Amino acid sequence: MNSNGTPMISVQHVDKSFGGKQVLRDLSIEVERGESVVIVGGSGTGKSVTLKHMIGLLRPDAGRILVDGHDICVMTGMELNRFRRMFGMSFQEGALFDSMSVFENIAFPLRRQTKMTEGDIRERVEECLKLVHLHGVESKRPSELSGGMRRRVGFARAISHGPQILLFDEPTTGLDPVISDVIAELIREMDNTLNTTTVTITHDMKVAFKIADRVAMLFKGSIIEEGTPQQFQQSTNPIVQQFIEGRAEGPLTEQDPELRGELPAPD
Repeated sequence: MNSNGTPMISVQHVDKSFGGKQVLRDLSIEVERGESVVIVGGSGTGKSVTLKHMIGLLRPDAGRILVDGHDICVMTGMELNRFRRMFGMSFQEGALFDSMSVFENIAFPLRRQTKMTEGDIRERVEECLKLVHLHGVESKRPSELSGGMRRRVGFARAISHGPQILLFDEPTTGLDPVISDVIAELIREMDNTLNTTTVTITHDMKVAFKIADRVAMLFKGSIIEEGTPQQFQQSTNPIVQQFIEGRAEGPLTEQDPELRGELPAPD
């Protein structure tokens, strides 16, 4: 928790609909300072929408989002832009600028958000690349890197300005199991080294259990289970167990046939 005893992120009774389809329903979740929370669930259950609410890219139809005790739902656009400097976000596939070198990609937020000199920027880029265990790639373009290396460059850019909160959107999608494990180890290492508050969304349960202090499952726009990785694995909720095991048959797909084929692969 932060100094005044409030959670770092508090999502309170949030509803959100798009085109008449309700995506989030009375969603509530809290993330304490320094905690690593992983939100899991099938495709279309509202994971990315939840993340976008936390950073103020979307506003709820009902409910509130408090970050470090501040209600971001009532902020103006300018206030939100300043407030978002607390966040570092790594998007799916890294979301790097293909026309820029690795160095330019990582330097981009520093040039936009700080008054650092070019010398200081170069030092900070080198420091961030060291943190994600990449060396000698500054002049390369994203297209010259492997998928795992692009993710790590995305992480370096996300941490470059020293954020208090890190958001990871499906950090291992499209990666093979070995590289996924490497990425999970790196997320955990960064979390411990930087002492950030971290929220990750994924459907990869191996990654979730490795990096989480707490796992929460979204189903039909609401949190249906949360707890430590051990508590989550011992849940008696049949929907949670079906998702963990990656089984096609069960209450999860009976209630929502569209999720068939969107379950994680079984161990």
